[in-house]
Amino acid sequence: MRPVRKISLAKPSLPRVHKIAFMLNEEEYKTVERYLLKYNIQNKSRWYRETILLHVLRTLEEDYPTLFKEIEMRR
Repeated sequence: MRPVRKISLAKPSLPRVHKIAFMLNEEEYKTVERYLLKYNIQNKSRWYRETILLHVLRTLEEDYPTLFKEIEMRR
């Protein structure tokens, strides 16, 4: 039985037009490559995009302004 591949298509109404490039040193690159190989991730671009955006969204959610300070809410 062949493994089922998930196919994710970009929404035509939201084309990706902005390009971001970054550099890794040799150690970082090998670490990422090892991770991708271990978890059988074939689409690097999608993985980078999802990983970065997940981190950004989590950080924004944690830093969301509240009406009260954390200490006041714990009382």
